[in-house]
Amino acid sequence: MCGICGIYSFNGPLEQPAHLIISALETLKKRGPEVQANYCRSHVALGHSRLSIIDTSEAANQPFWDETGENVIIYNGEIYNFRQLRKRLMGRGISFRTQSDTEVLLKWIIEKGPEGINELQGFFAFAIFNKKDGSLLIGRDRFGIKPLFYHFDEQKFLFASEMKALIRLGIPKVIDYTSLQIYFQLNYIPAPWSIYENVLKLMPGHYMVIRDGHIEARNYYSLPITPRQEYKDVSYEKAMGLLQEKLEAAVVKRLVSDVPLGAFLSGGIDSSIIVALAAKHVSQLKTFSIGFRDEPMFDETKYARSVAKMHKTDHTEFSLTTNDLLDCLYDVLDYTDEPFADSSALAVYILSRETRSKVTVALSGDGADEMFAGYNKHMAEWKAQKGGMMAQILKYLHPGMALMPKSRHSGLGNKIRQLHRFGEGMNLEADERYWRWAAFTEENYPHQLLLKPANQDEYLYRKRELLKYVRNNANDSLNDVLLNDMHLVLTNDMLTKVDMMSMANSLEVRVPFLDHEVVNFVFSLPDSYKIDKTQRKKILKDAFRHMLPQELYHRPKQGFEVPLLSWFRSELKETILNKWLENEFISDQGVFNPKVINNLKKKIFSRNPHEIHAQIWSLVVFQHWYEQNQ
Repeated sequence: MCGICGIYSFNGPLEQPAHLIISALETLKKRGPEVQANYCRSHVALGHSRLSIIDTSEAANQPFWDETGENVIIYNGEIYNFRQLRKRLMGRGISFRTQSDTEVLLKWIIEKGPEGINELQGFFAFAIFNKKDGSLLIGRDRFGIKPLFYHFDEQKFLFASEMKALIRLGIPKVIDYTSLQIYFQLNYIPAPWSIYENVLKLMPGHYMVIRDGHIEARNYYSLPITPRQEYKDVSYEKAMGLLQEKLEAAVVKRLVSDVPLGAFLSGGIDSSIIVALAAKHVSQLKTFSIGFRDEPMFDETKYARSVAKMHKTDHTEFSLTTNDLLDCLYDVLDYTDEPFADSSALAVYILSRETRSKVTVALSGDGADEMFAGYNKHMAEWKAQKGGMMAQILKYLHPGMALMPKSRHSGLGNKIRQLHRFGEGMNLEADERYWRWAAFTEENYPHQLLLKPANQDEYLYRKRELLKYVRNNANDSLNDVLLNDMHLVLTNDMLTKVDMMSMANSLEVRVPFLDHEVVNFVFSLPDSYKIDKTQRKKILKDAFRHMLPQELYHRPKQGFEVPLLSWFRSELKETILNKWLENEFISDQGVFNPKVINNLKKKIFSRNPHEIHAQIWSLVVFQHWYEQNQ
């Protein structure tokens, strides 16, 4: 796994670009700690920071060019079918001087052109410069597993794996208040937008061609909106068999590595399935779990242990306290170069850090919840669509429930919170209900919080784009909700979190559930195969029931809750009150309404905190980012 960056001038040769590229590469060293190198010619400068996974020899270092010297590539990712592509190219008389997937990717695109991207199996962000025609091609994988930011103006086009590298290349740092309005609802900023005006993220499944001052973007892959013909009317039993075959094939593809490889094992269904399949092909597969000694309600290590025992893995448990999370707080905040307030990033950071001490590559179970309807909100949406007496009762009772104490930090308070949100959603149209359940705050909250209002026309346009699969749902199909989750939640929250926290520790994470052949198949199945009134992820659980301990099927789904509210009231109290949200700083900053900030600070210590932990955490993340980057 690696980091990339580059400059493309529209107005002739660049002046001394090497120092800019070298500076940008300094910020990407954790993505690629082994070798940093650059290619600077005429109007193009490319930089690469390497973490060696396939062909660790010096011959595979990047930037990498072909024998003619006319084509050069920088690349971040893995192409799992590179050996098959290499064989096809050799059949056409094309020779190779390395065993790397980098050389295969370069020569495949030279041979096939941009259309060849659609035959790649893997995850990637790359750039290829062609000296002959002066063009630059950049591309990103189908689901956005690997990031790619870019900026352009009349003089140049800049791109990089991370925002911090773009800043070193000289982008203007002007906050996008429309992005900020969305951030303070979702806790992240969805692609293609970013925290800065005129800085964008290349969309998943897209590539760009930059040539002669022109930029052309094309979509080479889209998630299937309608079932594929070959899977039409497939029976439940047949579908289970196909899922087993396709997911195992996806896991096998991701076992290719020239460095030590292992797997995350949380004790949940998703990671346990990946481990069970990988253990069929790797003797004594290394597996890794974290548990929190002082949070036994959330400690899943006993379930992970039973999976490891069943499949004879070489299992390692990292037993931590929540203070260990607090100790890595600034490491996480410092690495976050765009406001991102999913607090579970702290746990992913620690898991990645500890896993990296043993292996360089890890498999994970990410993607399954979004594909198979694994979240509470999916069951809530199913009930909202199917109706029923209880749903109707909650629809009319929710105004009264708004007055009741709600909190994530007590069993009763959390249940009241969930029922209130459900009743609230029942009174909304499908797209607005989805938005409300995806958000951590009400829609009017950023209007009250921010002094500078967002452009409302732009905000409504972005919101429509982010909800388009739910908005166009004419059949009340939960598959359309899942499709929207794949574009919005998976790409911009889950995958972003894993990429940032694993790369902060120089660990490559591979996601078998996001093999595009698996995804194409799963989205061809009716939603009734995935969820019913009794269970979520129905077909996934049934297909692999024979490979997992039965106790995994008789337990509630439990996500780890970082004890934010407790920290805000104790360890972080002084920093919040006297630094991040200090009155004079808020006033001088001119971003937030001081009255709203003061009310939020008071609510931290109230008996009915509601969702204050999420609101304060998003402010903490933003304020630390602001101090570091403005």
